[in-house]
Amino acid sequence: MSEQTDPFDDVEKLFDQLTQFGTDTGGDVPVDIKDEGDTFVVVADLPGYDTDDIDVQLEDEYNLSIVATREHSETVEEADYVRQERRSERVGRTVTLPAAVDARSAEASHDNGVLTVRLDKETTTDEGTDIPVN
Repeated sequence: MSEQTDPFDDVEKLFDQLTQFGTDTGGDVPVDIKDEGDTFVVVADLPGYDTDDIDVQLEDEYNLSIVATREHSETVEEADYVRQERRSERVGRTVTLPAAVDARSAEASHDNGVLTVRLDKETTTDEGTDIPVN
């Protein structure tokens, strides 16, 4: 004979399992990209993440990757025992910039849950390259 369980407890456990998985889908991190002439400014909302939790990488001259990871721990007292629940959360976003950027000039700052990345556009000369004719 099987032991009867509380249906509300089962639903709560299922909800906890579903919310424990962080993914790297495009909608996890809201991003604004502003064109300031010679510079792109990427602003991403990462509330609740510390600066050490955030990894920003320029994958190539057009693609910027932002990943943030954190661990939660919560202690809940019930009756005569304590239950500890831990979960890990990961969010990420890769954005494609409309023009090539110079990786050497990239700067990032994080303040009050807002990540700001400044990327200078690659400069090209309009003069072209001289090709000698023999």
